Amino acid sequence: MSGNPVASGPHKPITNLAVTESTIEAPMFSAGSTGYGDEEEVEAGADTELVIKPEFEVAYESAVEFKVPDLTDLRDIGEASFGEPALLEAVIGVDERVQIQKTKLFPWRASASLLITAADNSQWIGTGWFIGPRTLITAGHCVYVKNSGMPGRDGWAKKIQVMPGRNGAELPFGGISATEFWTVEGWALQGKEIYDYGAIILPAPFDQDLGFFGFGVFKDQTLLAVTANIAGYPGDKPKGTLWYDHRKVGSVNADKVFYAADTAGGQSGACVYMFVDGQRVAIAIHAYGGNTANSGTRISSQVYANLESWKRD
Repeated sequence: MSGNPVASGPHKPITNLAVTESTIEAPMFSAGSTGYGDEEEVEAGADTELVIKPEFEVAYESAVEFKVPDLTDLRDIGEASFGEPALLEAVIGVDERVQIQKTKLFPWRASASLLITAADNSQWIGTGWFIGPRTLITAGHCVYVKNSGMPGRDGWAKKIQVMPGRNGAELPFGGISATEFWTVEGWALQGKEIYDYGAIILPAPFDQDLGFFGFGVFKDQTLLAVTANIAGYPGDKPKGTLWYDHRKVGSVNADKVFYAADTAGGQSGACVYMFVDGQRVAIAIHAYGGNTANSGTRISSQVYANLESWKRD
Protein backbone atom coordinates (compact mmCIF):
# COMPACT_ATOMS: atom_id res chain seq x y z
CA MET A 1 0.00 0.00 0.00
CA SER A 2 1.32 3.45 -0.85
CA GLY A 3 2.35 5.97 1.82
CA ASN A 4 -0.34 8.09 3.46
CA PRO A 5 -0.88 11.73 2.44
CA VAL A 6 0.42 14.61 4.53
CA ALA A 7 -2.46 16.18 6.45
CA SER A 8 -3.52 19.56 5.09
CA GLY A 9 -6.31 22.14 5.25
CA PRO A 10 -8.24 22.00 8.55
CA HIS A 11 -6.27 18.84 9.45
CA LYS A 12 -2.95 20.75 9.20
CA PRO A 13 -1.25 20.00 12.53
CA ILE A 14 -0.22 22.74 14.94
CA THR A 15 1.59 22.64 18.28
CA ASN A 16 2.44 24.85 21.23
CA LEU A 17 6.15 24.25 20.53
CA ALA A 18 8.31 25.42 17.65
CA VAL A 19 8.92 22.54 15.22
CA THR A 20 10.59 21.88 11.89
CA GLU A 21 8.78 20.66 8.79
CA SER A 22 8.91 16.95 7.99
CA THR A 23 7.25 14.55 5.57
CA ILE A 24 5.85 11.32 7.00
CA GLU A 25 5.31 8.26 4.85
CA ALA A 26 3.61 5.31 6.52
CA PRO A 27 1.20 2.46 5.74
CA MET A 28 -2.49 2.92 6.54
CA PHE A 29 -2.30 0.52 9.45
CA SER A 30 -0.20 1.10 12.55
CA ALA A 31 0.24 -1.93 14.78
CA GLY A 32 -0.05 -1.72 18.54
CA SER A 33 1.96 -3.38 21.27
CA THR A 34 0.87 -5.23 24.41
CA GLY A 35 4.00 -4.11 26.28
CA TYR A 36 5.31 -6.00 29.27
CA GLY A 37 3.56 -8.75 31.20
CA ASP A 38 -0.06 -9.85 31.01
CA GLU A 39 -2.96 -8.60 28.95
CA GLU A 40 -6.68 -9.06 29.39
CA GLU A 41 -7.74 -12.42 27.96
CA VAL A 42 -9.08 -12.40 24.40
CA GLU A 43 -11.06 -15.25 22.86
CA ALA A 44 -10.46 -16.24 19.25
CA GLY A 45 -12.73 -14.18 17.05
CA ALA A 46 -13.76 -11.90 19.91
CA ASP A 47 -15.02 -8.40 19.18
CA THR A 48 -15.40 -7.27 22.82
CA GLU A 49 -13.43 -7.53 26.06
CA LEU A 50 -14.17 -10.45 28.41
CA VAL A 51 -15.05 -8.15 31.30
CA ILE A 52 -17.31 -9.46 34.05
CA LYS A 53 -18.85 -7.03 36.51
CA PRO A 54 -16.93 -7.57 39.77
CA GLU A 55 -18.73 -8.52 42.95
CA PHE A 56 -15.99 -7.13 45.17
CA GLU A 57 -13.38 -4.39 45.15
CA VAL A 58 -9.79 -5.16 44.17
CA ALA A 59 -7.01 -2.95 45.53
CA TYR A 60 -3.52 -2.60 44.12
CA GLU A 61 -0.37 -1.31 45.71
CA SER A 62 1.11 1.51 43.67
CA ALA A 63 4.28 0.43 41.90
CA VAL A 64 5.63 3.99 41.95
CA GLU A 65 5.72 6.44 44.83
CA PHE A 66 3.71 9.34 43.48
CA LYS A 67 1.37 11.83 45.03
CA VAL A 68 -2.13 10.94 43.87
CA PRO A 69 -3.97 14.06 42.66
CA ASP A 70 -7.36 14.72 44.21
CA LEU A 71 -9.92 15.00 41.41
CA THR A 72 -12.84 15.78 43.73
CA ASP A 73 -15.20 18.40 42.28
CA LEU A 74 -13.22 18.65 39.03
CA ARG A 75 -15.35 18.81 35.88
CA ASP A 76 -15.09 17.38 32.39
CA ILE A 77 -12.68 19.40 30.22
CA GLY A 78 -15.41 19.57 27.57
CA GLU A 79 -17.29 22.05 29.73
CA ALA A 80 -14.38 24.48 29.42
CA SER A 81 -15.05 24.82 25.68
CA PHE A 82 -18.75 24.04 25.44
CA GLY A 83 -20.21 25.25 28.73
CA GLU A 84 -22.38 23.50 31.32
CA PRO A 85 -24.21 21.27 30.91
CA ALA A 86 -22.35 19.98 27.89
CA LEU A 87 -23.79 16.86 26.27
CA LEU A 88 -20.40 15.67 25.11
CA GLU A 89 -20.85 12.12 26.30
CA ALA A 90 -24.02 10.37 27.32
CA VAL A 91 -25.47 7.32 29.00
CA ILE A 92 -28.05 6.02 26.52
CA GLY A 93 -30.91 4.22 28.26
CA VAL A 94 -29.71 1.91 31.06
CA ASP A 95 -26.12 2.50 32.15
CA GLU A 96 -24.29 -0.71 31.22
CA ARG A 97 -20.73 0.42 31.83
CA VAL A 98 -18.52 -1.98 33.80
CA GLN A 99 -15.75 -0.81 36.13
CA ILE A 100 -12.31 -2.13 35.26
CA GLN A 101 -10.44 -3.34 38.33
CA LYS A 102 -7.39 -5.03 36.80
CA THR A 103 -6.00 -1.79 35.42
CA LYS A 104 -2.42 -3.10 35.47
CA LEU A 105 -3.25 -5.36 32.54
CA PHE A 106 -3.16 -4.41 28.86
CA PRO A 107 -5.20 -2.80 27.28
CA TRP A 108 -6.37 -0.93 30.39
CA ARG A 109 -2.93 0.40 31.25
CA ALA A 110 -2.73 1.89 27.74
CA SER A 111 -5.46 4.38 28.71
CA ALA A 112 -4.76 7.23 31.10
CA SER A 113 -6.61 9.50 33.47
CA LEU A 114 -5.78 13.12 32.63
CA LEU A 115 -5.57 16.05 35.05
CA ILE A 116 -5.63 19.09 32.78
CA THR A 117 -4.48 22.54 33.89
CA ALA A 118 -5.86 25.19 31.54
CA ALA A 119 -4.15 28.49 30.72
CA ASP A 120 -6.01 30.24 33.58
CA ASN A 121 -4.90 27.51 36.05
CA SER A 122 -8.39 25.99 36.29
CA GLN A 123 -8.25 22.19 36.45
CA TRP A 124 -10.29 19.59 34.57
CA ILE A 125 -10.45 15.86 33.86
CA GLY A 126 -10.20 13.89 30.62
CA THR A 127 -8.96 10.64 29.07
CA GLY A 128 -6.09 9.78 26.71
CA TRP A 129 -4.60 6.63 25.15
CA PHE A 130 -1.13 5.60 24.04
CA ILE A 131 -0.06 5.13 20.41
CA GLY A 132 3.62 4.97 21.35
CA PRO A 133 5.83 5.11 24.45
CA ARG A 134 5.67 8.92 24.63
CA THR A 135 2.50 9.81 22.71
CA LEU A 136 -1.11 9.83 23.83
CA ILE A 137 -4.06 10.69 21.63
CA THR A 138 -7.02 12.59 23.07
CA ALA A 139 -9.73 15.05 22.11
CA GLY A 140 -8.61 18.41 20.74
CA HIS A 141 -10.57 20.14 23.49
CA CYS A 142 -8.41 18.35 26.07
CA VAL A 143 -5.26 20.10 24.86
CA TYR A 144 -6.73 23.35 23.48
CA VAL A 145 -9.69 25.18 25.06
CA LYS A 146 -11.86 26.99 22.53
CA ASN A 147 -14.59 29.64 23.03
CA SER A 148 -14.78 29.29 26.82
CA GLY A 149 -15.89 32.87 27.35
CA MET A 150 -13.62 33.02 30.41
CA PRO A 151 -10.73 35.53 30.48
CA GLY A 152 -7.36 33.83 30.05
CA ARG A 153 -8.77 30.30 29.65
CA ASP A 154 -8.77 29.79 25.88
CA GLY A 155 -5.77 28.29 24.12
CA TRP A 156 -3.25 25.59 24.93
CA ALA A 157 -3.38 23.74 28.22
CA LYS A 158 -0.62 24.81 30.60
CA LYS A 159 0.16 21.21 31.55
CA ILE A 160 -1.48 17.79 31.61
CA GLN A 161 -0.72 15.13 34.20
CA VAL A 162 -0.91 11.65 32.65
CA MET A 163 -1.77 8.71 34.92
CA PRO A 164 -1.99 5.39 33.01
CA GLY A 165 -4.04 2.55 34.45
CA ARG A 166 -5.29 4.67 37.33
CA ASN A 167 -7.64 2.83 39.68
CA GLY A 168 -9.12 5.40 42.03
CA ALA A 169 -6.50 6.28 44.64
CA GLU A 170 -4.01 3.82 43.14
CA LEU A 171 -1.49 4.83 40.47
CA PRO A 172 0.21 1.54 39.54
CA PHE A 173 2.64 3.28 37.18
CA GLY A 174 2.81 6.73 38.74
CA GLY A 175 2.30 9.81 36.59
CA ILE A 176 4.15 12.19 34.28
CA SER A 177 3.35 15.84 33.53
CA ALA A 178 3.45 16.93 29.89
CA THR A 179 3.73 20.39 28.35
CA GLU A 180 3.98 19.57 24.62
CA PHE A 181 0.65 19.30 22.80
CA TRP A 182 -0.67 19.04 19.25
CA THR A 183 -4.02 19.56 17.57
CA VAL A 184 -5.13 20.79 14.11
CA GLU A 185 -6.20 24.12 12.66
CA GLY A 186 -9.76 22.87 12.16
CA TRP A 187 -10.13 22.70 15.93
CA ALA A 188 -7.82 25.42 17.29
CA LEU A 189 -8.73 28.05 14.69
CA GLN A 190 -12.24 27.03 13.60
CA GLY A 191 -13.58 25.12 16.61
CA LYS A 192 -15.26 22.47 14.41
CA GLU A 193 -16.07 19.20 16.15
CA ILE A 194 -15.08 17.03 13.17
CA TYR A 195 -11.47 18.15 13.80
CA ASP A 196 -11.62 17.69 17.57
CA TYR A 197 -8.54 15.54 18.17
CA GLY A 198 -5.03 16.10 19.47
CA ALA A 199 -1.96 14.61 21.09
CA ILE A 200 0.03 14.78 24.30
CA ILE A 201 3.80 14.26 24.05
CA LEU A 202 5.50 13.05 27.23
CA PRO A 203 9.00 14.36 28.02
CA ALA A 204 10.10 10.75 28.60
CA PRO A 205 8.45 7.31 28.47
CA PHE A 206 7.23 5.55 31.59
CA ASP A 207 9.70 3.15 33.20
CA GLN A 208 7.45 0.21 32.32
CA ASP A 209 6.64 -0.80 28.74
CA LEU A 210 2.91 -0.16 28.99
CA GLY A 211 2.10 -1.06 25.40
CA PHE A 212 -0.08 0.97 23.06
CA PHE A 213 -3.06 0.75 20.71
CA GLY A 214 -2.81 0.19 17.00
CA PHE A 215 -4.88 2.40 14.70
CA GLY A 216 -5.97 2.33 11.09
CA VAL A 217 -8.14 3.60 8.26
CA PHE A 218 -11.03 1.33 7.25
CA LYS A 219 -13.85 1.36 4.72
CA ASP A 220 -17.40 2.25 5.74
CA GLN A 221 -18.66 -1.31 5.29
CA THR A 222 -15.91 -2.63 7.55
CA LEU A 223 -16.73 -0.18 10.36
CA LEU A 224 -20.47 -0.83 10.09
CA ALA A 225 -19.86 -4.52 10.76
CA VAL A 226 -17.78 -4.17 13.94
CA THR A 227 -18.27 -3.48 17.63
CA ALA A 228 -17.02 -0.21 19.11
CA ASN A 229 -15.19 -0.75 22.41
CA ILE A 230 -14.50 2.22 24.68
CA ALA A 231 -12.99 2.68 28.14
CA GLY A 232 -12.30 5.94 29.93
CA TYR A 233 -12.37 7.96 33.13
CA PRO A 234 -15.88 9.45 33.58
CA GLY A 235 -16.73 12.18 36.05
CA ASP A 236 -20.03 10.61 37.13
CA LYS A 237 -18.30 7.62 38.77
CA PRO A 238 -15.79 7.59 41.66
CA LYS A 239 -13.01 9.87 40.45
CA GLY A 240 -10.06 8.22 38.79
CA THR A 241 -11.85 4.92 38.10
CA LEU A 242 -11.88 3.28 34.66
CA TRP A 243 -15.16 2.19 33.00
CA TYR A 244 -15.82 0.16 29.84
CA ASP A 245 -18.73 -0.47 27.47
CA HIS A 246 -19.25 -1.72 23.92
CA ARG A 247 -21.90 -1.53 21.18
CA LYS A 248 -22.08 -2.17 17.47
CA VAL A 249 -21.15 0.80 15.32
CA GLY A 250 -24.44 2.43 14.37
CA SER A 251 -23.41 4.69 11.52
CA VAL A 252 -20.42 6.45 10.00
CA ASN A 253 -19.69 9.41 7.79
CA ALA A 254 -16.48 10.83 6.38
CA ASP A 255 -15.48 12.41 9.69
CA LYS A 256 -17.34 10.64 12.53
CA VAL A 257 -18.13 7.17 13.91
CA PHE A 258 -21.39 6.80 15.88
CA TYR A 259 -22.16 4.17 18.55
CA ALA A 260 -24.51 3.68 21.51
CA ALA A 261 -21.84 2.60 24.00
CA ASP A 262 -22.42 4.43 27.29
CA THR A 263 -20.03 7.19 28.32
CA ALA A 264 -20.04 10.32 30.49
CA GLY A 265 -18.16 13.60 30.80
CA GLY A 266 -14.51 12.95 31.56
CA GLN A 267 -14.22 10.26 28.88
CA SER A 268 -13.44 12.90 26.26
CA GLY A 269 -10.44 11.65 24.31
CA ALA A 270 -10.94 7.93 24.98
CA CYS A 271 -9.97 5.31 22.42
CA VAL A 272 -12.77 3.81 20.30
CA TYR A 273 -11.40 0.50 19.06
CA MET A 274 -12.29 -2.75 17.34
CA PHE A 275 -10.60 -6.16 17.21
CA VAL A 276 -8.57 -7.21 14.17
CA ASP A 277 -7.16 -10.75 14.42
CA GLY A 278 -7.03 -10.42 18.20
CA GLN A 279 -5.38 -6.98 18.11
CA ARG A 280 -7.07 -3.86 19.46
CA VAL A 281 -7.13 -1.25 16.71
CA ALA A 282 -8.42 2.30 17.18
CA ILE A 283 -11.00 3.59 14.70
CA ALA A 284 -11.98 6.90 16.37
CA ILE A 285 -11.25 9.37 19.16
CA HIS A 286 -14.28 9.71 21.45
CA ALA A 287 -15.47 13.27 21.96
CA TYR A 288 -19.25 13.81 21.73
CA GLY A 289 -22.64 12.45 22.70
CA GLY A 290 -26.33 12.73 21.99
CA ASN A 291 -29.72 11.35 22.93
CA THR A 292 -29.39 8.28 20.69
CA ALA A 293 -25.67 7.94 19.96
CA ASN A 294 -22.22 8.96 21.11
CA SER A 295 -19.53 9.69 18.56
CA GLY A 296 -15.84 10.04 17.94
CA THR A 297 -13.61 11.67 15.36
CA ARG A 298 -13.03 9.05 12.69
CA ILE A 299 -9.47 8.02 11.88
CA SER A 300 -9.44 9.07 8.23
CA SER A 301 -6.32 9.15 6.07
CA GLN A 302 -5.58 12.71 7.21
CA VAL A 303 -6.11 11.91 10.89
CA TYR A 304 -3.94 8.83 10.42
CA ALA A 305 -1.16 10.95 8.88
CA ASN A 306 -1.15 13.20 11.94
CA LEU A 307 -1.19 10.34 14.43
CA GLU A 308 1.80 8.80 12.68
CA SER A 309 3.68 12.11 12.69
CA TRP A 310 2.98 12.60 16.40
CA LYS A 311 4.37 9.22 17.50
CA ARG A 312 7.47 9.38 19.68
CA ASP A 313 9.63 6.53 21.01
